[in-house]
Amino acid sequence: MRILTAHNLYQVRGGEDESRLVEENLMKQNGHDVMSFEVNNNTIDSNSSKLSLALNSIWSNSSYKEIKRLIKLQGSEILHVQNFFPLISPSIYYAASSLKVPVVQSIRNYRLMCPNALLFRDGHICTECLGKNTPINGIIHKCYRGSRSATAAVSTMLAVHNSIDTWNRKVNAFIAISRFVKEKLVTQGVHENKIFIKPNCLLTDPGYSYDKKDYILYVGRLSQEKGIATLVKAWNLLKSTTTKLVVIGEGSMPSSKSHTIEFLGKLSLSETYRYMSEAKALIVPSEWHEPFGRVVVEAFANGTPVIGSQMGGIPELISSGRNGLLFEAGNAEQLANKIEILISKDSSEMAEEARREFLLKYTPEQNYVQLKQIYESVI
Repeated sequence: MRILTAHNLYQVRGGEDESRLVEENLMKQNGHDVMSFEVNNNTIDSNSSKLSLALNSIWSNSSYKEIKRLIKLQGSEILHVQNFFPLISPSIYYAASSLKVPVVQSIRNYRLMCPNALLFRDGHICTECLGKNTPINGIIHKCYRGSRSATAAVSTMLAVHNSIDTWNRKVNAFIAISRFVKEKLVTQGVHENKIFIKPNCLLTDPGYSYDKKDYILYVGRLSQEKGIATLVKAWNLLKSTTTKLVVIGEGSMPSSKSHTIEFLGKLSLSETYRYMSEAKALIVPSEWHEPFGRVVVEAFANGTPVIGSQMGGIPELISSGRNGLLFEAGNAEQLANKIEILISKDSSEMAEEARREFLLKYTPEQNYVQLKQIYESVI
């Protein structure tokens, strides 16, 4: 199979960039011809015209021409678009369509329905633009980068392509990484029969350990939507315990009266996995709708149960009482209760179930079969 992929790299490399590389490598390792077209947001400088960037996000002539050139060069059978915003634009759908090459679009955020792609603003969930052709409220609230003009550019791109039904007319299949994401796409007007659900996976198995040490782990950005403040508040509510909370990630830690919180900052992936494999549990206290929750799968692969909030795709990953526990997002008292339950009991069975869940659903072998089937269904 000859596959052309397209991806607009983020300025700060994140989970979407990682998942895109995993899928490309899966196809290459299984003997398929994969060619990549990518651009980088780092090429945007302070001298770039806001008007030209706005127009480019709606329709990029250079991307349109380049995709047509690459399709002809490779003889591509499919175009898999990972992220088109802001430099590539949906023009590449039309380029592929003009050559009768089907298009698959991965959906790992809420860009098609929300100017900031998060469904979260000013510290709370926001769905004011969901289902709207033109996300006017996003402009009012300056949702994209805190700028009304920048948000207007994103909103115009969405309004134009919503009005001409680009998503349904020019995309043959969408890959949603959770049922939750699929539901939001349907609400936005994407035809349900075009949407496949395929989770992210890990390209390599990090290995696992059931020899746990006396600490609970948090891994992620230390930002409001990730729920770090709720986690620290919950930790302060715990009864006297020797168990530590180990925090790995970038950002500023909220103040705490507890002496059992250890902040390690950003670590390498191998170091993070070492801490993950030896933790009693991982906590994912997100207060925004995580589209998936890659860190949950990483914990499962390491044989570590997860305490997660009931947000977005997280509850789809965790079977409460079997491979982890669930709590109401933002509820520090309930989170503290779940932590105490896990600390006070033997969690070895949960750890084994977590590892079993990874082997059952999130290995590269299973993900490759799913991705290949989606490709074949539209070729």
